[in-house]
Amino acid sequence: MSEDLRLYESATPTPDALKPLWHVGKGRMLFVGCLHRNALHSHSVTVMLAGLYDNIRLRIDGGRWSRCRAAVIRAGTGYEFHAGGQPIAVIYSEPGQPSAEGLAALVRQTREESGAIVGMQCDVGSLRTLYEDSDSSRWVDDVMADVITFSKRKAQRSIDARIQRAVALVENEASDGIDYSGRSNSVVLAARAAHLSTSRFQHLFKEEVGVSYRRYAAWARMRVAVSEVVKGNNFTTAAHAAGFYDQPHFAREFRRIFGAPAGRSLANVRR
Repeated sequence: MSEDLRLYESATPTPDALKPLWHVGKGRMLFVGCLHRNALHSHSVTVMLAGLYDNIRLRIDGGRWSRCRAAVIRAGTGYEFHAGGQPIAVIYSEPGQPSAEGLAALVRQTREESGAIVGMQCDVGSLRTLYEDSDSSRWVDDVMADVITFSKRKAQRSIDARIQRAVALVENEASDGIDYSGRSNSVVLAARAAHLSTSRFQHLFKEEVGVSYRRYAAWARMRVAVSEVVKGNNFTTAAHAAGFYDQPHFAREFRRIFGAPAGRSLANVRR
């Protein structure tokens, strides 16, 4: 992960390689593809985004627009970006996986900016290759494992084990197509899994994860829906599998969570 992409000449991608690539793995999710502008939004997990060939325009939490090559956004931090239709990579790192500081080891010439680590250089050679290779869906998991392993070595802290148990519970419920966040006793059950009082659990969860328990549960469902689309299911089937009421409900949540319509990045994914 130490190669600087600026040393490489771009290969000529095949038509299939130009399709967006989504990968949903254990503890992480990846998007690689062309994007334009994503409106103000925030995630329930740490995110790293990087331009594969050029800088991107970024605004953190309603501040000023600036240009950068990459940024690591902490969970709960609002941001918007404009990639100008160029390919970018976005890594979503779940609780218990590399922290913002761990992912920031991939970025150089950095500065702190309102809950984000912004940099002018980034080591994403393997991610660029994922975009250019039409068969990359077959080996993307190896690349992501390498990125996560490298970043974990640089991470400064790990998540509280009690909150990790609660995160696992939420993820299991989401995989079963249950809207766990909407159940009246969901926080009580999660607190019980963490062996904490409800009030202490909610405080510690936000402290450790960066967002509320309810917001993270909504993210877990969205992650399941994206995985179903990547497998080849249509939006309606994916929505039902993840516990959304219907396809419009899924579409509204996707726009809220990602700052752009689902069709821009999910309608024609690479498989």
